[in-house]
Amino acid sequence: MDNSFKNNLSEILETILIALVIVIPIRYFLIQPFMVKGQSMEPTFQDNNYLIIDKLSYRLRSPQRGEVIVMDSPSNNGQYFIKRIIGLPNETLEIKNGKITIYNQENPEGTTLDEPYLGNIETPGDLSITLKANEYFVLGDNRYHSYDSRSWGVLEEDKIVGKVWVRLWPLNEITVFAAPNY
Repeated sequence: MDNSFKNNLSEILETILIALVIVIPIRYFLIQPFMVKGQSMEPTFQDNNYLIIDKLSYRLRSPQRGEVIVMDSPSNNGQYFIKRIIGLPNETLEIKNGKITIYNQENPEGTTLDEPYLGNIETPGDLSITLKANEYFVLGDNRYHSYDSRSWGVLEEDKIVGKVWVRLWPLNEITVFAAPNY
């Protein structure tokens, strides 16, 4: 091998190594791409929306009501789900007559959850559940076509992968998602 080829090969390997040292920590600890599959979050997210998930925020703070998250499937089959956080740890949540009522320390008599992102859609179901210290109650925005906590129960905090940060596709719907205002 001549020196020119060795130098080029050395530069290529060095570039690859530097790229891996930068990309791998970002991918595994900070952000992760995610493609929406299915209709459970319509109209907020459509099938084939391309999202970037923030994996760092929940290492620094707890998830908040109204945030859209990506989570491990409750059946542990390697799939991911996208859902909205409705109930927080140590709250009691009641679904009745199409409305969600939250009971917690701030609202011991209960408060009806305002969900402007749903429009006129109500939440079907009739249940009452009290969440433990590390449990969340999550729902899809498409309440009539979502496999969520009404079906499989509470979501344990360690199943949360991260929160939806940015929608990058389709290009005409690029959106940065801020914390909801409840």
